[in-house]
Amino acid sequence: MPMRNDLPTPAAPLRIGTRGSPLALAQANETRDRLAQAFDLPHEAFSIVVIKTTGDRVLDRPLKEIGGKGLFTREIEEDLLSGAIDIAVHSMKDMPVLQPEGLMLDTYLPREDTRDAFISPEFSGIDQLAPGAVVGTSSLRRRAQLLHKRPDLTVVEFRGNMQTRLKKLGDGVASCTFLAMAGLNRMQIPGVPHTPIDTDHMLPAVAQGAIGIERRADDERVAEMLMAIHHIPTGQRLAAERAFLTRLDGSCETPIAGLAELDGTTLTLRGEVLRPDGSVAHKGHRSGPIPDGAAMGADLAAELLDIAGPGFFDWHTGAEKV
Repeated sequence: MPMRNDLPTPAAPLRIGTRGSPLALAQANETRDRLAQAFDLPHEAFSIVVIKTTGDRVLDRPLKEIGGKGLFTREIEEDLLSGAIDIAVHSMKDMPVLQPEGLMLDTYLPREDTRDAFISPEFSGIDQLAPGAVVGTSSLRRRAQLLHKRPDLTVVEFRGNMQTRLKKLGDGVASCTFLAMAGLNRMQIPGVPHTPIDTDHMLPAVAQGAIGIERRADDERVAEMLMAIHHIPTGQRLAAERAFLTRLDGSCETPIAGLAELDGTTLTLRGEVLRPDGSVAHKGHRSGPIPDGAAMGADLAAELLDIAGPGFFDWHTGAEKV
């Protein structure tokens, strides 16, 4: 543990960097609350610094057209490297699998509900949608999973924060949309018409529901502080999921789903890869001792790549346009 005189104070607060969306701010506040409680510090010993990212500014195009996952992290990580902030709080499903040199991502808060939520004022699931119904989502994974089950649906781009998407739904732009249950639970917005989707029916994004805290690799003071709030089971699950994603070279251009779950000393990982148009999907799973999670993730990814064949990821090179 840091010495008492090394801890942040209201005069010299620990600066927590975050995106400015209501959900991102809720996650930053949870991080501040956990640190304040762990070290018996006032909230004023922490300051939340809002950083606007490219992904927040460009809302009229799919993520894959403007650069993928790093769009939500690049500016924040630049401020972390420069010393403008001390830690950065991220939604882990937005995080690239590799961090910039000099940064470390090894602290996770307890994971929220991993499921997706079906959002609609009229219906409680995709089976109830009429043929050709319009569905709004900004997620390539959800789009592919939906079209795999219901190729008749019309999927339209739905970017923006939770409030923006709910407004679009209210305006009749689409019959339904999807959000992460974790976001709904953290935001606690009353009256959102939602139905949780079992992970057997829609496998979530890798690391969905998890909050990660990034730091400078050489900042031992912050590293020791973060150890006090790190949730080991979440870290064990994400080690398997992110190894799976790493082997697949996952980005916002690839429809990939993955979920690791713990049962005693056993970890079970399920994974799925899809074509963006939903025409083909391949699934698999692994179970074994928790310490083998990362190896199982890489092994499952290798199996799915082998099953999918050499042409499956052609859209990376522009051979398939979506």
